[in-house]
Amino acid sequence: MNAKGEFNRDSDYISTRITADGRDGFPVEPGRYRLVVARACPWANRAIIVRSLLGLQDVLSIGYCGPTHDERSWTFDLDPGGVDPVLKIPRLQDAYFKRDPDYAKGITVPAIVDVTTGAVVTNDFAQLTLDLSTEWTAYHREGAPQLYPEPLRAEIDEVAQRIYTEVNNGVYRCGFAGSQDAYDAAYDRLFVALDWLSERLTDRRYLVGDSITEADVRLFTTLARFDAVYHGHFKCNRDKLTELPVLWAYARDLFQTPGFGDTIDFDQIKTHYYVVHTGINPTQIVPKGPDLSGWHTPHGREALSSRAS
Repeated sequence: MNAKGEFNRDSDYISTRITADGRDGFPVEPGRYRLVVARACPWANRAIIVRSLLGLQDVLSIGYCGPTHDERSWTFDLDPGGVDPVLKIPRLQDAYFKRDPDYAKGITVPAIVDVTTGAVVTNDFAQLTLDLSTEWTAYHREGAPQLYPEPLRAEIDEVAQRIYTEVNNGVYRCGFAGSQDAYDAAYDRLFVALDWLSERLTDRRYLVGDSITEADVRLFTTLARFDAVYHGHFKCNRDKLTELPVLWAYARDLFQTPGFGDTIDFDQIKTHYYVVHTGINPTQIVPKGPDLSGWHTPHGREALSSRAS
């Protein structure tokens, strides 16, 4: 939070990469690494989706933290005894401290842990999914989508950057604003971007090119949480997602695509935001709504041109 009450996200992550040639000391190896996530977290949700879409389940194991955490760390409270069955730790911070005993930054998900040492390799959520697409290709399933095709990378990067600053992080700028002016400015920026996305998706099925890319993954995780959390909890309430026809249909299209909707747990999502953010919701009461049955209704976007005419 700066002096104006504006929320600023710390973006200094552990940038070590897992690559095909192992240039950072961590070569791609089946079974060596464990992806630690929480279904509640939109940044981790990206990694869950990409792992599923690319068919990496048999070569990159996954560990799920529970939907809530304390000031210290995400925890493995969903597992028997509250201990991850592979890493044998109760708290994700144990893997961070294994890498750096003096690690002083946030214990974040997603994180990839080297099972052989028990230490975190990376928590750079943006680069992590790009590397799953480009460095793990030898282990992609047959017919796996190209989420980051080289001819479209410049456009994907441009669109994804705007999605990150204005939408993914934009909802947080609204929710954690510390002044009326900061909130008003964040609110306006968010809905300018959502209107731009609605216009872009009016005559194309996906954001870039003619198939699902990294850009769609990055937008989806915020849209999936919009009505359940961000509209009320973060005061992003000009419109619900269900009141934005193009984005609502687009979100349902992705939700009904294998690898997207089956990664979403709305109960965990709501529990996380409404219980953990006591500064916004001191009662920790989790709302029963909204009605989520609409996610399974027809979206009608199959016939859309994937590229603007």
